Amino acid sequence: MTRRVIREHIFLMLFRKDFHNREDLSEQIDIYLSQLEEPQDKDKQLLRDRLLSILDKLDEIDNMLSEATSGWSLNRMGKVELTILRLAVFEMKFDDDIPVKVAINEAVELAKLFGGDETPGFVNGVLAKLA
Repeated sequence: MTRRVIREHIFLMLFRKDFHNREDLSEQIDIYLSQLEEPQDKDKQLLRDRLLSILDKLDEIDNMLSEATSGWSLNRMGKVELTILRLAVFEMKFDDDIPVKVAINEAVELAKLFGGDETPGFVNGVLAKLA
């Protein structure tokens, strides 16, 4: 599984976070992973571990985003944009294996794939403030 595919799966799992209680999220992760056909068990474990790492840092990530998006509360932000930003900030600030420029570029690519016309520019602008 490529890093880009892993990132897309993480995005899709993280997107579910805002629609379920924290207690139900583990079950949602299991459901998502059980529906995947291509990954091997080690890939599924990688996806689970990565998602849980992001969730553990979510308060810190949201604080960073709140500071970078002055005038925009996170509650006002679209769920797609917020999820992409959360994933990208995790990669930028907490994953030493991913260069900041790569994290930003990949976030913009996710925004093109899952967001609206304005999403890539918005994501790029917010992440540029955090770089």
